[in-house]
Amino acid sequence: MAKQIKVLIVEDEEIISKALATKLGKNKFNITLAMDGATGLELAKKEMPDIVLLDLIMPKMSGFEVLEKIKKDPATNKIPVVILSNLDDSSYLKKGIEAGAAEYMVKTRTNLEEIIAKIHEIVKV
Repeated sequence: MAKQIKVLIVEDEEIISKALATKLGKNKFNITLAMDGATGLELAKKEMPDIVLLDLIMPKMSGFEVLEKIKKDPATNKIPVVILSNLDDSSYLKKGIEAGAAEYMVKTRTNLEEIIAKIHEIVKV
């Protein structure tokens, strides 16, 4: 049996995080949720997920700060991070990719199936 992919969802909008968790859970992903950036960073270090889905605008610590800290820490810098944001602007996309994100997806233009496909593309199990 294939290993379950561990996904850390760092998203402060409850409706979005619940929708993602429900859909990914049904697709046999192992889900951990964080409702703010600081908790997300803590869980990334503790859980060592296979991939992080990261919002940018969050309480306590922005997604960019979380991404930067994940990528600077030798313990977590190999974890792929997919930015999932409503900030639909090329400067944010450029900043995210330059900071080490594996992908930048705009929530309003991305459906759950595309997110699942992207996780499978990035995380080879």
